[in-house]
Amino acid sequence: MDQREYQVTGMTCGHCEMSVREEVEQVAGVEKIDVSAQTGKLVLSASQPLDDAAVLAAVGEAGYQAVRV
Repeated sequence: MDQREYQVTGMTCGHCEMSVREEVEQVAGVEKIDVSAQTGKLVLSASQPLDDAAVLAAVGEAGYQAVRV
């Protein structure tokens, strides 16, 4: 099981969380997503090693920026 944490900037509400979740759940291997607009944290659990570039691109598609913590 691969677990990664990212810091996302720009999220302010539940709709922001939903947008990030919808994009990130399409990344191969992602099984669990915890995202919080309040803390700006995105924590992913995956069945296979995650591709950071794919995760960051998905967050970008949602309209936000992220960095791996």
